[in-house]
Amino acid sequence: MNENQIADIWMLFKEYLDKKTQDVAAERFVDLLADYGISDSTIRAAAGFDDMLDDAISYYLDQDVDETEDEEPDYDYGEDDD
Repeated sequence: MNENQIADIWMLFKEYLDKKTQDVAAERFVDLLADYGISDSTIRAAAGFDDMLDDAISYYLDQDVDETEDEEPDYDYGEDDD
């Protein structure tokens, strides 16, 4: 899936959503894309088509950066089971 297809799908369904829930739907849509393995670079490239989708993409990418910064490194201390 490329950025144009992402934008086309969002714009198709956006018009059928209640305006009060479009922001939440946009966030869930971006989450779903990530869950299905769409790369962050492709999601990032989908920005610029719609302000609400842009906000959801920015939120997702910021959240993704925060989560990776919070992870503790996985050190191998070389402990053997003697």
